[in-house]
Formats: sequence, structure tokens, C-alpha cells
Amino acid sequence: MGAAASSARGGRRGEETVLGDLPENCVAEVLLRLDPLEICRMARLSRTFRGAASGDGVWESKLPRNYSLLLAVAAAGDGGERLAAETEALPKKEVYARLCRRNRFDGGKKEFWLDKVGGGVCLSISSMALSITGIDDRRHWNFIPNDESRCSHLLQSSICGFPCRFHTVAYLSQIWWFEIRGEVEFCFPEGTYSLFYRVHLGRPFKRLGRRVYSSEHIHGWDVKPVRFQMSTSDGQQAQSKCYLTDPGVWINHHVGDFVVKDSTKPINIRFAMVQIDCTHTKGGLCMDSVVVKPQYLMQNKAPRCYV
Repeated sequence: MGAAASSARGGRRGEETVLGDLPENCVAEVLLRLDPLEICRMARLSRTFRGAASGDGVWESKLPRNYSLLLAVAAAGDGGERLAAETEALPKKEVYARLCRRNRFDGGKKEFWLDKVGGGVCLSISSMALSITGIDDRRHWNFIPNDESRCSHLLQSSICGFPCRFHTVAYLSQIWWFEIRGEVEFCFPEGTYSLFYRVHLGRPFKRLGRRVYSSEHIHGWDVKPVRFQMSTSDGQQAQSKCYLTDPGVWINHHVGDFVVKDSTKPINIRFAMVQIDCTHTKGGLCMDSVVVKPQYLMQNKAPRCYV
């Protein structure tokens, strides 16, 4: 094992061939077949591997086909045309790293990032970018600060699995007509995507360093189910409905899936979460964000819904 490690670093025993003797273009052909994390590990083996792992050809193969469009959105959110021109000239390795970061746009109310594993794009939409019935009346809705919107970067489960960083959520005290709608237009890479509403029953806060929540206003969600709807500009539709349960935890409610076939054209998505039966009031709900992510990232089942 020690000899192998020495050979990997370029050390020699007599006239034996070592990894450092491989042509850089041959190493690049190997790296093309690895995922980004494996490429970074292989770059530690020798100077030849490090040089091949920095090549534009290797990293361009890991970027989505429409990466230039995504880069333009990221640049516009940061600094406009000047920054867009600068980022276009970056090495492809830096372009990849740039797209994997949180890229805000639409006045900071939306953000996207590149998934490092499969190359798909994840998108998060703040509650402040949504159309919420009654949001201007503080008797019904309030925007409140909440550091729990900065959850883990790991997609751990269907309960609290999306990394959101908007720091503000919309909190509902009580209302008769419940309706939250939104719309987004974006150039997604080809693939199948899932859309979720991220909500929480009860008002979360911390007491003595521990996470707790207030159940003061929670009511009405067990009387009638909430309806979720989604439609796209190319005619795809989905809908579901379910009762809101499990107070005290963030839950990602699956609305539906859609397929992107052409990454060069933006797709418009409209979505809604409604419960407009005015026979009873409902309240005690936090609305954090709407999230779109590649379907392959779904590791666990979403909360049970009825179509």
C-alpha cells in the first residue's frame, strides 16, 4: 500500500512506470467519467492529475447544456452586464463552482443552485415573492424573522429537507379565505422536476436555546383538506390535496412533477395552495418557500396526499 501511494505521488522504484508518467490528456479521459467530488479527490494524486482536473474540457462536461443562460441569471443578480462578461471568461471549473453557490435573482426573492451530484438545478422562492390573500392585513398575516429557514444543506428527509436562506416567513394568525399563489419562469436543464410548498404548523421560536413552537393559533386544517395545483406553459398540469398535520415540524408538501425537454427555452410554472371553504377559519401556519428540485433528489416519501 505504501508503494502504491508513493507511485501515485510520482515516486519511482527503479524504472517502473508511475501515475505521474501518464499523459495529461489520458488522465482527462478518465476524469470525464467521474463525478465532480471524485475529480477533486483524484486531483490530489499527482501534478498530472491536478493539471487534468483543472481542464475546461473536464468541467464543461459536468455543466448543464444551458449553463451560459444560468450564468447570465446569476451574474444579473450580482452585478449586471459587466459581471456577466467577467464570469463568461472564467475557467469552466470556476463557472461550475459559481453555479453551485446560492445565486439570488428577482430582487433577492428567488435563488437557484446547481446540484453537485446530478447536475440538475434546484430553485427556491421566498414567501415574499408569492401572492398571499390578505397579506396586507396584519390581523391575518405577518412577515416574521425566522432563522429556521436556514435549514440543513443535506436533503435528509421529507420533513425539513430543503436548504432555504430567506430569513423571513409569512405567518397566518387566522383567515377565512386561504390562498397562496405564485409563478416563476426559468431555464431548467432537461429532466424531471418536483415542486413543493414548505410549511409549518405553529409559530416556531427558541426558548433557552431549545427549539419550541406556539400552537396558539393552530386550527381549521383538519376540517377540510388543502388543495395544491400546478401548471406549466407547455400544458403540463398536476394537483393534489391533503390535510395539514404534524405541528412543530417543517413539511415539504409535494404538489406535482413536470418535465423539461428543451433547456434553451424558459418554462413558466404557476402554482397554488388553497383552502377556500369559508364555513370555518384556519390559522397558525408558517409559509416559508416554494421549492423546485430534480426528481432524483427525492430520497423519502413526501407527506401522504390524496389526488
